[in-house]
Amino acid sequence: MTTRQPVHTDRAPAAIGPYSQAIRAGHLVFTAGQVGIDPSTGKLLEGTEAQTRQAMRNLQAILEAAGSGLDHVVKTTIFVADLNDFALVNEVYGSFFSGTPPARSTVQVARLPLDARVEIEMVAVVPGEERAPLP
Repeated sequence: MTTRQPVHTDRAPAAIGPYSQAIRAGHLVFTAGQVGIDPSTGKLLEGTEAQTRQAMRNLQAILEAAGSGLDHVVKTTIFVADLNDFALVNEVYGSFFSGTPPARSTVQVARLPLDARVEIEMVAVVPGEERAPLP
């Protein structure tokens, strides 16, 4: 039976509700959605670019706390308040990945927590603990 282990780091904002920053289940890490809150101030940054960059930094910190990292992300979902911001979000998001990027979905939503402009969630593997490759 796979155990569920909560993941927490002070390098990312604390959960603002009844959820964990991430859950590690076996060799997989599932993050909660992250908005552009600076963990040192607890404040949402201004603007889509700054929020996207901070959300990615928050996710990077959470994945590292779980024993993974951005190079091991297999799937992301990006939620944007305005799809007209897609190119800007895409540019910032893409700068965090080298090599083959993960699979991704991007959707426009009516509203995000704290009236954020962008929220991102990820699924990653923990290196060295993946199962045997598919044939």
